[in-house]
Amino acid sequence: MQSSRHQVLRMRALCGALLTTLVALAALLTGASASQADTTICEAFGTTTIQGRYVVQNNRWGTSASQCISVTDSGFRVTQADGSVPTSGAPKSYPSVYNGCHYTNCSPGTNLPARLNSIASAPSGISYSYVSGAAYDAAYDIWLDPTPRTDGVNRTEIMIWFNRVGSVQPVGSPVGSATVGGRNWQVWSGNNGSNDVLSFVAPSAIDSWNFDVMDFVRQAVSRGLAQDNWYLTSIQAGFEPWQNGAGLAVNSFSSSVNLGSGSGGTGGSGGSSACKVGYGTNVWQGGFTADVTVTNTGSSPVDAWKLAFALPPGQKVTSAWSAEISPSSGAATAGGMAYNASIAPGGQVSFGFQGAYDGAFAKPGAFSLNGTPCTTA
Repeated sequence: MQSSRHQVLRMRALCGALLTTLVALAALLTGASASQADTTICEAFGTTTIQGRYVVQNNRWGTSASQCISVTDSGFRVTQADGSVPTSGAPKSYPSVYNGCHYTNCSPGTNLPARLNSIASAPSGISYSYVSGAAYDAAYDIWLDPTPRTDGVNRTEIMIWFNRVGSVQPVGSPVGSATVGGRNWQVWSGNNGSNDVLSFVAPSAIDSWNFDVMDFVRQAVSRGLAQDNWYLTSIQAGFEPWQNGAGLAVNSFSSSVNLGSGSGGTGGSGGSSACKVGYGTNVWQGGFTADVTVTNTGSSPVDAWKLAFALPPGQKVTSAWSAEISPSSGAATAGGMAYNASIAPGGQVSFGFQGAYDGAFAKPGAFSLNGTPCTTA
């Protein structure tokens, strides 16, 4: 009997321990699911932040019909897009992600608004997913104003149409074509009653791209729609749907604004500086290495050098050598170590990193050294 009682007690102890373990495991799995769950926004002007640096907004203003977006760590997807409006007028919404300020809501840590002639470069990257059976455009919305305002409508709006589906068109009328950022665009110009609009329309759909926003800003200045002493207030990317739109997605977005001098910045020790970047890669399925060489082509040393560039959507740095790179994805900055922190005039430094990628492989579109745009070798 004593032996049987011990066995029963032992079995009870084992069952209790097993139950405790199962409860803990269930709590852990529940917590993991909760932490990985996407945020759903259905409020007309509801917002949230991602990566601690961008704002994602539902921004439904042209219809009372429901619209919902599911926000991920890197972008968002339109999950519900009820209602429709005539394609001859304004769209029904602009679900989007942005860096900067929109109706007093500024993204965390942004340095916008910034005076145009103080911006050396503004690298940005985007990856879109499109759908059929809808009428919409996929576009960047870049806002400029004579003052550093963070509320209301700015004076000039630049739109970059990556794609358009259905019988939709930009504000105004075609005024010619232009090559910007190495791509050809149809250019439209007009006014929507509250601000000037300059639009660049891609001849065919662009799924993803890395580019310098300032290339388009300079187009607005050269066409008399802005001045160098105006301000860049926000860089936004998303969709303008007229009809339907469920399934449209921004898979990833990056944006940074490198301050310095729009016509040539300064090195760490003063004086003018210029730079050239060589970017060699070895690519295999799902992974790659990059060997980067930065040459100081200016007449002054560049101390405490920082090389800014936008990693294409889907790419992530997994390790680096001869430099520190942060963050590991999106708008990244590489900085020198103690032994290579200065680049002499005519000198160069080299560093490298290993990374992983999804989708098609691409190289960064632009580089800037301590705020100065670099040429690429």
